Amino acid sequence: MASLIPGYEYDIFISYRQKDNKGDRWVSEFVDALKTELESTFKEEISVYFDINPHDGLLETHDVDASLKDKLKCLVFIPIVSRTYCDPKSFAWEHEFKAFVEEASKDQFGLKVKLPNGNVASRVLPIQIHDLDVDDKKLIEIELGGFLRGIEFIYKEPGVNRPLMVSEGHPDNNLNKTFYRNQINKVSNAVKEITTAIRKHNHQVGEVPKEVAREKSEQPKKLKPKVIIASFFVLALLVLGYFFIPKIFRSSKLVEKSIAVLPFRNESPNDSTTYFIDGVMEEILTNLQTIKDIRVISRTSVEQFRGPAKPTTPEIAKKLGVNYIVEGSGQKYGNKFRLRVTLIRASKESHL
Repeated sequence: MASLIPGYEYDIFISYRQKDNKGDRWVSEFVDALKTELESTFKEEISVYFDINPHDGLLETHDVDASLKDKLKCLVFIPIVSRTYCDPKSFAWEHEFKAFVEEASKDQFGLKVKLPNGNVASRVLPIQIHDLDVDDKKLIEIELGGFLRGIEFIYKEPGVNRPLMVSEGHPDNNLNKTFYRNQINKVSNAVKEITTAIRKHNHQVGEVPKEVAREKSEQPKKLKPKVIIASFFVLALLVLGYFFIPKIFRSSKLVEKSIAVLPFRNESPNDSTTYFIDGVMEEILTNLQTIKDIRVISRTSVEQFRGPAKPTTPEIAKKLGVNYIVEGSGQKYGNKFRLRVTLIRASKESHL
């Protein structure tokens, strides 16, 4: 089956280590569930490459199948990121993950594409099934050229670090409060966003339909207030980062310069503004990470505290190992946004 885009072999390439598909065959079940979800998401047939017997481990005598390079010419690359995936000795890591990143960075669409909503997404869509060691996380983020922003299928309980299963015996015990069915839906929706962006980019090479032209003409008007607000917050953050926070940290040499930015709350009556509020949160997180003297917790680690059912601020700070917390919320009024951002000293739960 051909890809949606001429010249590409597949729409989706699934990369994994063979050891992660033994026993309960988690990867095979994930692929079957994803294919079913894709059928209800796309009008067209979506081609998925999934090798049931992939190479696992590299030897000096191993030769990369020439046809693999053609199969890697796909729109979306989905690595099943486990505790063993980020391994230079793994065939999947060296000849699939790294190879795709290199090839996609050079092709006509690039590794990152602009989504219809204005956000930017990578064509690498990680599916994380374990909490990673710090070194493994750094390794994959170096290759991606940014933070690990995937879709998590992790079941968390004290002392537990395993993949989320299709049928959980006690799903409410999962500290992440995620359900397998919902996560599969998120993957399918993410694939649709990325492929839609690629198809629009490919179509714009030729004639632009009237609908697209009209959308482009209206887009700057819609985005203008959002861009102004976002720019204001970035500027405010720079002032906060370079002038205010260093003074706080200098007040006590014993206080470690560590901070976590929790997921911002969307207080609007609908979810249409969530992407923008999340974007502001990411801008704050990104700018804080430019201050080298401050240890900033990654977004992946704080996602577990999204939603109202979360621990107290001191408990969150203790779990993340930080001394300062940034919380925020946003609400839309007509064409205006109201955003609130608070810096909290975790030990005393005092607002700074």
